[in-house]
Amino acid sequence: MTKKKKNAVVAIGGNSLIKDKKNKTVKAQYEAAGETCHHIATMIKLGWNVVIVHGNGPQVGFVLRRSELAATELHEVPLDVCVADTQGALGYALQQNLYNDLQKMGISKQMMTIITQVEVDADDSAFQKPSKPIGSFMNKEMALARKKAGWAVAEDAGRGWRRLVASPFPKRVIEAPAIKEMVERGIVVIAAGGGGIPVVIDSHGDLKGVQAVIDKDYAAAFLAEYINAHLFVISTSVEKVILNFGKPNAAPVDRMTLSEAKQYLQEGIHFSKGSMAPKIEAAISYLQAGGTHVIITDPENIESALNGESGTHITHDKS
Repeated sequence: MTKKKKNAVVAIGGNSLIKDKKNKTVKAQYEAAGETCHHIATMIKLGWNVVIVHGNGPQVGFVLRRSELAATELHEVPLDVCVADTQGALGYALQQNLYNDLQKMGISKQMMTIITQVEVDADDSAFQKPSKPIGSFMNKEMALARKKAGWAVAEDAGRGWRRLVASPFPKRVIEAPAIKEMVERGIVVIAAGGGGIPVVIDSHGDLKGVQAVIDKDYAAAFLAEYINAHLFVISTSVEKVILNFGKPNAAPVDRMTLSEAKQYLQEGIHFSKGSMAPKIEAAISYLQAGGTHVIITDPENIESALNGESGTHITHDKS
């Protein structure tokens, strides 16, 4: 009897595809994607069925900036379409790199990028308080003009003004049944890129894109629950979660329980809102929904983390 393979969701950050802030070309991002894919290919070789969820923050910013610069010549690109564009482009980079790695390992695998819509609640309070900065910096004059046109804007840490958009919580991944079916067939799936294209149900019962962004770690946790993933890997820029981050008493964590993760999060002194806090929240959500094991680490330590030799491991409390 063939041993049933285990399912894993791997969430990788969009910033991890920008290795050099002075070199943000498509080629450089493709090469960075290749570095991450090599480690995911090793997971597949070890027998894991994998769903990859990726961030797209910097890449959406690039698309928006191109749109702004071309506004006198061409139509501007709505934010939901920017997310769709980057899902396709980054999916292509991940697919091709992963295909090449697996071929070199002698593994014949199909992979597929699914342009993924994620339903959010039209009444989510995030729409009343846009808080996620996106796109390029503006001077005050341009920002105020954009505000008159309907944008929410804010000054960003003395660096200039930026557009703010809502970041609602995901309710449902529209393509989740198709994703699960592909995983069950042994296909490597790249899905919910950038947290998914945010959509709402309108008064006619139709899907409609909205101008928002969804945290990719929350969407990844939802998918991990939906496909009954045995493992949820959050790949980020650090090898381990650090308590008291940025303080003299900062300390890396090898292992923590679900209860400890909740406690550290509640204390509010350990994790930055814009980086590690959403990852811990996603880990808690996955475990509370019945998930088994979360690993938070950087791409180059994925293999050793799978062996328990690195990364931060978050699991249920021992009974």
